[in-house]
Amino acid sequence: MDEKEETNEPLDLVRLCIDEVVIVKLRGDRELKGRLHAYDSHCNLVLGDVEETIFVAEEEEEGQEARVRTVKKQSEMLFVRGDSVVLIAPAEGATQ
Repeated sequence: MDEKEETNEPLDLVRLCIDEVVIVKLRGDRELKGRLHAYDSHCNLVLGDVEETIFVAEEEEEGQEARVRTVKKQSEMLFVRGDSVVLIAPAEGATQ
């Protein structure tokens, strides 16, 4: 995002991230990191070179804290439905 562009609407910030690597937090303890190719007004997204991280809480025996395990998946291209998106943020300094 080298250019100084005016932002008047919330989705203007997403527009400035086109062709940039973004982090997308989803419902269900999931997180995506990938290059934003396209989006629409419903926050439907198309991401490329995606790394998906799933956080899985594993129940321990009674009296112990639950452990959180992460599962990572790679995808070449991914369509994300907007109703599952919680947050979209630029991944500063990320390389993909």
